[in-house]
Amino acid sequence: MESEQYTHPLAVLGAGVMGTSIAATAIGHGIPVCLIDLDDATLDRARTRVAQDLRHAQLLEALPAGRRTGTLTTTTSFDEAKDATAVIEAVTEVLEVKRKVLTRASEVVRPGTPLISNTSGFPIGELADGIPRAEDLVGTHFMNPSYLITMVEFIPGPLTSERTLTAAHRLLEALGRRPVVVGDTPGFVTSRLLHPMINTAVRLVAEGTATAHTADLLMQGCLGHPTGPLRTADLIGLDNLVDSLNTLHERTGDPSCLPCDLLVAKVAAGELGRKSGRGFYRYDENGIELP
Repeated sequence: MESEQYTHPLAVLGAGVMGTSIAATAIGHGIPVCLIDLDDATLDRARTRVAQDLRHAQLLEALPAGRRTGTLTTTTSFDEAKDATAVIEAVTEVLEVKRKVLTRASEVVRPGTPLISNTSGFPIGELADGIPRAEDLVGTHFMNPSYLITMVEFIPGPLTSERTLTAAHRLLEALGRRPVVVGDTPGFVTSRLLHPMINTAVRLVAEGTATAHTADLLMQGCLGHPTGPLRTADLIGLDNLVDSLNTLHERTGDPSCLPCDLLVAKVAAGELGRKSGRGFYRYDENGIELP
């Protein structure tokens, strides 16, 4: 569906890496966005990141040619979401934080407005517990950067209504994304496959079997991985990766999901990947990898 047919306002909750990336994707497809977070400093940084993401997407011809961009509004007030015709929640991957934000959004928007939780691991049925109008809740898992990766995991919850599924599907199509339906289980498909693999790659680096560069080089050259697992880890954010692995380990008992010591140590040292300037690689202030 062409995005000029979807001009209704979208509220994005959370102005971190994923929230800004999703906002840039929407704006680039002509959809007006209200981006909401807790403090003005975060929103100041978010406006810069959205502009950078838009430029990057345009340079890579990842947006519709000749399309007028949508407007971006930033605010710390949930009340500004009241006119949104869809909400995408993209806050930190902490269950109670997501529930709190989704509950607050449900109190502001009109009944029947899709509440779309962007999560890499929490089952939608679990998120829906205690949230008013659970029939309006559906899950997605956008990949980062969302303006380049067009496929999205799409997760109906046990109480999600057909109306919500249809509306959320229409929005994703308007964003130029291809939704693929998966089951409502911890980690869905991509996180269950990718995150333990990254954890294993980090363990090999810790053991001295390979450097980060060597591990990534082999995965790229031999197995066709586009960036390698450790550059991918830096892009995800090592803190987000540890949170996701812990969630998967708690819910599945899979020992391969227990974050390895090196990964935990890097997070404790503030080496979070691109967003902090250092992870398994070093980055400049624009997130460009340094030699």
